Amino acid sequence: MVPETLTLISDPKVLQIPIQENGDSLVDIRDYQEILIDTRKSKASNSYFKLRKSVVAKLLEATKYLPQGIRFLVVEGHRPLSLQKKYFDEYSEELSGLHSDWDKKRIYDEASKYVAPPKIIPPHSTGGAVDLTLADESGKEMDMGTRLNADPEESNNACFTLAANISDSARANRQLLINTMSKIGFVNYPTEWWHWSYGDRYWAYHTNPPFAFFGSVE
Repeated sequence: MVPETLTLISDPKVLQIPIQENGDSLVDIRDYQEILIDTRKSKASNSYFKLRKSVVAKLLEATKYLPQGIRFLVVEGHRPLSLQKKYFDEYSEELSGLHSDWDKKRIYDEASKYVAPPKIIPPHSTGGAVDLTLADESGKEMDMGTRLNADPEESNNACFTLAANISDSARANRQLLINTMSKIGFVNYPTEWWHWSYGDRYWAYHTNPPFAFFGSVE
């Protein structure tokens, strides 16, 4: 079950937060040896390895708090709106097929737990969100309880960051990720243990600045 306190990316309280774009550029994170880059999203987008410059700076700062021998493995950063729409539509269709009794609003809300609707300026499309996990020096992923990008249906909600139905080792690894990313100002989307953002509306909702400073960027 979803916690009653969960605020979705599509919640009106999030969407009413103003955006004052600060013009921070997208940069190529492949230029930074401190961060490992996974290529599984390379066929879907040629910008998966890009993030806002200040987000990369924060990731580099966060690496200093990781134990020796553990590194960040980034799977996806910036995501064009066209690709975001494709992902949202595909997942909405999947949910419609699984739950014929759900109305359009229910489908929209449930889909929003896993993929941000494209019309709301999704975090990934701002360049301020990153999907990442923990890995050893060779790039082998650590046990996080589910695969990165596991959806609620396949994982029985074990993809939720604070899920109880995972092993003790996976829970410890998630806590390490939480501690490290939170320490330098990232905000997690609680239905996806791997999704962290900075500067977007969802980040602003949880950190209470007067506005977000990343809008959609192509």
